[in-house]
Amino acid sequence: SDHTFLFQGAGEAALGIANLIGMAMEKREGIPYNEAIKKVWLKDSRGLIVKDRPEGGISEHKAPFAHEHAPMAELGDIVKELKPTVLIGAAAIPNVFTPEIIKDMASFNTAPIIFALSNPTSKAECTAEQAYVHSDGRAVFASGSPFPTYKGFGKTYEPGQGNNAYIFPGASLGVICTGIHHISDSVFLSAAEGLADMVQDSDIAVGRLYPPLSALREISVKIATKVAIEAYKSGTASTYPEPEDKETFIRQQLYDYSYDTSLPARYEWPQEAFKKLEI
Repeated sequence: SDHTFLFQGAGEAALGIANLIGMAMEKREGIPYNEAIKKVWLKDSRGLIVKDRPEGGISEHKAPFAHEHAPMAELGDIVKELKPTVLIGAAAIPNVFTPEIIKDMASFNTAPIIFALSNPTSKAECTAEQAYVHSDGRAVFASGSPFPTYKGFGKTYEPGQGNNAYIFPGASLGVICTGIHHISDSVFLSAAEGLADMVQDSDIAVGRLYPPLSALREISVKIATKVAIEAYKSGTASTYPEPEDKETFIRQQLYDYSYDTSLPARYEWPQEAFKKLEI
């Protein structure tokens, strides 16, 4: 709730993330959902989504995020006006996070959070290098597409990739193991919390808000465990009796692809036996 979120884009991806942000504030901080989403702003192709917008109207899905404010069209002007702490791109408009916008984000944030989530790389709102360079190395950056390591400002940055690959394996594993019949938004909130719990100080130190993808198998187990805990707590699990140690239970369900040989046991014929045959 200390943050102000601004989305470049108001499609299904942006709305889904915005909804989870509101749910997280309600769950973790006790802020009513309708109050929580007042901290979340979205801009679509017609401009900032506000109540009674004279141009373009507001669809049903966007309506909860239409706040009281004068209409605004340009992203740069909106950033200057709202002074968001978090800027998220999810509209596949390349280079829309201009140097000026990144500099503005850095001017009123010690560590501006910039997520350029559109992919492929050619559709990214900005590159990792641009985010670091124009924020004097202070940006906390994540992207939908992979970007290389960047060296500058006396340190090495390893951009995190905000990819669905982090969530779907673990969420699916948790759903299957606990027998959840209806996959609600709360499942994905649990998965997001499980992923956040995996972020280490070493990740933050290199400007990354995600654990390395190389640890995906372990990440999936932790996410599945979080999903399982929440499912039993909310009564949506159907696998009983409820396992006491849910992480151990989930690990026991994992497919083990380390095969033993399928060949029958072989024994070498003793050399001494050959000698006896020769006699």
